[in-house]
Amino acid sequence: MNNAPIGIFDSGMGGLSVWRNIRAALPDESLLYYADAAHCPYGDRGHDEILGYVEEVVRQMLGRGVKMVVVACNTATAAAIGHLRDEYPNIPFVGMEPAVKPAALSTKSGVIAVLATRSSLDGGHFRRTSAEFADRAKILSAVGEGWVDIVESNRENTPEAFEAVRKVVEPLVAAGADRIVLGCTHYPFLTSVIKQVVGDRIVSLVNSAPAIVRRVKELLSANSLEAAASNTPVYDFMTSADGDYLARLKAKADAACKMDM
Repeated sequence: MNNAPIGIFDSGMGGLSVWRNIRAALPDESLLYYADAAHCPYGDRGHDEILGYVEEVVRQMLGRGVKMVVVACNTATAAAIGHLRDEYPNIPFVGMEPAVKPAALSTKSGVIAVLATRSSLDGGHFRRTSAEFADRAKILSAVGEGWVDIVESNRENTPEAFEAVRKVVEPLVAAGADRIVLGCTHYPFLTSVIKQVVGDRIVSLVNSAPAIVRRVKELLSANSLEAAASNTPVYDFMTSADGDYLARLKAKADAACKMDM
């Protein structure tokens, strides 16, 4: 048994959509969440720049004694997960990837859409995954322009958010997509807005959080890292930004536990 915390990080608050699922599924585990908000968003940055930020975050989290690191950011995963596994072979790392496979295997219309940051969509992993399932579905892709900023500033329930989502989602649905993959951890915070835009059309939203939870459970078990059932979990938060951001981060974590995402 190991009562050390699981580390979870993103460039901002988006990874709380993953944090929320891990907390619910593993109630005995302590969690340390790090928001690299001083450098958010990662999506428009270059590979080497992102890698440098990720390395610094991981060093800080390991300094706090985490037993596992969940890279709760698709962009950071694409840029850094291989390097991290090579650099820290004794630490289990769990990365994110757009859930193309379940969307492609479940579509009825034969058309799916993947929403992600520009860096994720330009990455080699997404291209390989898309090529693998190209014979199962037509795969559309789009960047959620402005979505990360909307989530970071708690503006999800505004006319601005609705319009930003409508501009991206409406053309995808009009093109026949009946599965929309949320390929950025910020995007599940806009689930209710996406559903408003979709309306009564039969479209399912797909995200990677359930698969991430399964992988975390597998690695905890395989490495004998599960917390004791008697452990009282502690939920800590860190950020590269200021104290005001940290307060907003904690408030959004509380709100995330009550949201339907």
